[in-house]
Amino acid sequence: MIITCLIILLISLVVLVIYSDIFVDAASSLSIRLKVPKILIALTIASFGTCAPELAISFNSIRSGNVDMTIANVIGSSIVNILFIVGLAAIVKPIKIKDRTTKKELPLLVLITTTFFFLISDTIFKKNAINGLSRQDAIILLCGFFVFMFYILIVVRKNKNDEKEKAKYSLKKSIILIIISLLAIIISSDIVVNNAVLLAEEIGISQKVIAMTIIVIGTSLPELIMTVESARKGEFDMAVGNIIGTNIFNICIVLGLPIAIYGSVFSNSFNLIDTTIVLLSALIFYLFGKSGKELSRKEGILMVIVFILYYIYVIFS
Repeated sequence: MIITCLIILLISLVVLVIYSDIFVDAASSLSIRLKVPKILIALTIASFGTCAPELAISFNSIRSGNVDMTIANVIGSSIVNILFIVGLAAIVKPIKIKDRTTKKELPLLVLITTTFFFLISDTIFKKNAINGLSRQDAIILLCGFFVFMFYILIVVRKNKNDEKEKAKYSLKKSIILIIISLLAIIISSDIVVNNAVLLAEEIGISQKVIAMTIIVIGTSLPELIMTVESARKGEFDMAVGNIIGTNIFNICIVLGLPIAIYGSVFSNSFNLIDTTIVLLSALIFYLFGKSGKELSRKEGILMVIVFILYYIYVIFS
């Protein structure tokens, strides 16, 4: 059983790498053909597509009453996406960040993350409260998503991609490859998660560790491979936009939509340390990106160190 799980894991990871590489090239070609900024493709198609595993898990876990899985899914993913994935990508290759991103997209991410922090951190306002989100809180998060989409529409209207690059694929082929590669990424990441959970249960790892490590990191595999591949190829707008869009989508839709439909969720498993790290991640991303308009290797290493320290706390607390 263990050997079978390992073989399937390795094959699925290879598929992830191959199709993430195809997706980056196809998405880049699409932006050139449509003459729109690459960051727009990353903020929408890439980020929404790679969030599919998290969205499915969120709906299934709330419907089955597993609130901890729902909250862990978003809190863990938000932290992993920035501290680990962006940090790792910056270590592979320093990430150049455009002036518009530091003035608009990153501040918007900080604003939405800050809103989420205050909405979920009930213990700040009431000593014996339980941290959670009400249906009203979820509606506020959904409104944040509409603000994000309004910004996207402004970007589409005001900006054109004037970079003189040759598209690798035709418009039709780019769209087909994006759809195929996204499906392959989502399916293979789902297989990775399922087999990782089976493997963990065979070895005897606790459900808490599974939720905050294997499930969260597993569902973030599409973002991980895509962001690192984008950075390696010098597609920095794709790398940064993918994470910004993913985190906004995670907070506003992956968490906000099912709660708005099914009602309030509360949990004792997540305290002020967990929610503070989510906010700290967004602030670090913004501050490091703003300084020198680049995420350096040293900053990437620091981000990964903060991630490791937090996860040591999660596993042993």
